[in-house]
Amino acid sequence: MSTTGKTALPRAWSLGLSRGALEIKQFVRQRDAVIFTFAFPIVFLALFASIFGEEFEGTGATASQIYAAGMVAAGIMSTSFQSLGISIAVERDEKVLRRLRGTPMPPSAYFLGKVWMVLATGLAETAVMLLVGSTLFGLDLPTSVSKWLTFAWIFVLGLAGCALLGIAISSLPKSGKSASSVVVLPFLILQFISGVFIPVNQIPDWLLNIGALFPLKWMCQGLRGVFLPESAAVIEQAGGWEYGKTALVLGAWVVGGLVLCLLTFRRWYVRPGGPGWWRPARRRARPPARRTPCP
Repeated sequence: MSTTGKTALPRAWSLGLSRGALEIKQFVRQRDAVIFTFAFPIVFLALFASIFGEEFEGTGATASQIYAAGMVAAGIMSTSFQSLGISIAVERDEKVLRRLRGTPMPPSAYFLGKVWMVLATGLAETAVMLLVGSTLFGLDLPTSVSKWLTFAWIFVLGLAGCALLGIAISSLPKSGKSASSVVVLPFLILQFISGVFIPVNQIPDWLLNIGALFPLKWMCQGLRGVFLPESAAVIEQAGGWEYGKTALVLGAWVVGGLVLCLLTFRRWYVRPGGPGWWRPARRRARPPARRTPCP
C-alpha cells in the first residue's frame, strides 16, 4: 500500500512474467501448432539426411551431421522470427492489441510475455533437435565446457535477434490472413542461402554474402563449429568458424532489431487508421463548416 492509500500497480517485469506464462499455456493448448512447430525441422532433417547421408570428403563429418547443426539453427529462428511475426500480426488483426489498451498492462509487458514464450519454446525445440540429431543422425554433442558456453551465447543472441526481427516484421502484413505469406517467404529464402538446406560450399559467394547480412547464416556457422570437428571448417566460406564475427553480427542484430521494433511499431500505431494501442492516433481538428447566409 502506498502513502497515498492506493494499491501500487505491478511493474512491467512482473506483468511480463505473468503474460509469458499465459502465452505458454495458450501455445501448449494448441496441440496442432505444437506438433507442426516441433515436427517441421525434424522432418526436413530426416529427408535431407536420408538423401545426402554420405561423408563430406576431407571434413571428417557426414552430411547428416552438417544438416543437423543447420536445422538446430533453423528451429531457433522458426520459434522466434516466424512465430512472433505471424502471431502478433494475427492478434493485431483480431483487435487483441486494441483490447489490451484498455488494461493497465504497458506495451513492454506484452512484448516481454512474447519473449518468454519464445524462450521456452526455443529451449524445448532445441532440446528435441539435439536428442534426435545425436541418437538418429550421428550428431556429436560437445564434451567440453567451452563448447557448451559457445552454444549458449549463440543460442541467446540468435534467439533475441530473431525475436526482435519477428516483432518488427509483424507490422508489415496488412491483415492476419497475409501474415504467413509475408513472414514465411523471407525465412524460407534465408534457409537456402544460409547453409540450412544446401551446404555452404555449394552456394555461390554472392548468395552467401547476402545471407551474411542476416543472423541465420551466422547461427548455422557457429553451431557447426560447436557440433562438428575442426576439420569440417574447410567447408566454410572463410575456412574457419569465425566466432568473433558471429558474436559481432548477432549482437548488432539484437541492437538493430530493438531499434527497428521501436521505429516500426511507433510508425504503425501512431499513424491515423492504425490499431492505436501503443499510442492513440492524433486526429486533426476539422475546421468549422462555412454557413452561407440565407438570401
